[in-house]
Amino acid sequence: MTPKHRTPLILVSGLSPGANRDVTSLLRGDDQRAAVVHHDLRRISSGVVLRTVRLGPDESHTALELAHGCVSCTLREDLLPLLRSLSADPGVERIVLRLDESMEPEQVSWAIHHVLVGDRPVIEDVEIELVVTAFDAGSWLDSAIGDETLAEHGLLGAPDDERTLAQVALAQVEFADVLVSAGAPPDAWTAARTNAVLRRVAPAAPVVALPDLSNGSEAAEAAEPCGTARDRLLRMLPSHARRGEVEDPHGSLLRGEPPLRPDCGVAVAVFTARRPFHPGRLYDAIDVLLDGVVRTRGRAWIASQPDTVLWIESAGGGLRIGHLGAWLDSAGAPAWDDVSGERRTLASLRWDPAFGDRHQEIVVVTHDADPQHIEDTLRAALLTDTELAQGRQVWTCWADPFGQWQQDWQEDRQEGRQEGWQDDRQEGPRDSTERADVRASAHGEGNEK
Repeated sequence: MTPKHRTPLILVSGLSPGANRDVTSLLRGDDQRAAVVHHDLRRISSGVVLRTVRLGPDESHTALELAHGCVSCTLREDLLPLLRSLSADPGVERIVLRLDESMEPEQVSWAIHHVLVGDRPVIEDVEIELVVTAFDAGSWLDSAIGDETLAEHGLLGAPDDERTLAQVALAQVEFADVLVSAGAPPDAWTAARTNAVLRRVAPAAPVVALPDLSNGSEAAEAAEPCGTARDRLLRMLPSHARRGEVEDPHGSLLRGEPPLRPDCGVAVAVFTARRPFHPGRLYDAIDVLLDGVVRTRGRAWIASQPDTVLWIESAGGGLRIGHLGAWLDSAGAPAWDDVSGERRTLASLRWDPAFGDRHQEIVVVTHDADPQHIEDTLRAALLTDTELAQGRQVWTCWADPFGQWQQDWQEDRQEGRQEGWQDDRQEGPRDSTERADVRASAHGEGNEK
């Protein structure tokens, strides 16, 4: 049976609207059969999304009124059906999807792969051939290490969106196959630090300057005299580029082999352990994953929830705590054959006679923090030998701040300007039905506990 043709799709993301627009224009080029789609979310707090579709000489603008203004509604109610419709149009050869500045490409890609439109997902109609993130070389680093919220920057993905710029900036570059640099850094030090951060959070993504993509530029002509901007970017892709595939959060946390040696004050700390965290001490230690930290991503095991894989993720001043389902050694765990081969392999290598595949693995990228201090602080939050000997029946009776994270954060850390919100994503890239996003402003006034 001949495989069904799928229309090539390119995702373009980034915080800089000008850079996004320029990259999208270059990727479309002069191809009259390339459709360009853009959803403007600036009025989403009023339940209105502005959609633009350009195909050939025609450009349409539509104001969409959504029952619940949010990124998820935009995806489900308009974007996914639109992609299917365009893929069925014989006049459309490929699609360039320019995401709003507040959107994360991983969420969009997950929806394309998994959300049903009718009786099947849209990935059966389109093929993601490239994910590009454009960034402003002069301002991206400040966004990635700051604690300014999207709302404070004039961006929103939902009326109650409390994400920080750092969370979005890092999510966009981490999921990209190629990074496009626009503008110029203010000085050599900023350029070097920006490069050091990018090499550690997106080590597999090649970086190209926006002018080098333009037809007629000296660099572009030397690299590929007859190629379009799309051709050049596709030729830059490494063989292991994900092309929109959402990776297993139970897999390796050091993909792309990021450099582990410090550079310009930017370093990578990898914390691992085989005994559980004490819930109270981990809660008290959590600020170590915020102060002077660019990015934290990791899996944790807390003694009070012995069957649950806890996900910890921070970016700049934003902290996210969530669940990744059950450990394979626990009751109610997924069947061995139902998880990825990578997870099975890692679990086999780590398997402990008493604790199975339970473990701690947290990767922290720092820009103004001592990796050894992070190591020492997290290790002090593990169970002592005496506590470990008490066993699970005692552990599960301990007070657990992570069980009612939002309420405890509000009550116990109100002076730190923390505000909790429930992630709007009803379907997300992780197998989590209980997931909270918490804004933790580590550098704000009144941060003292």
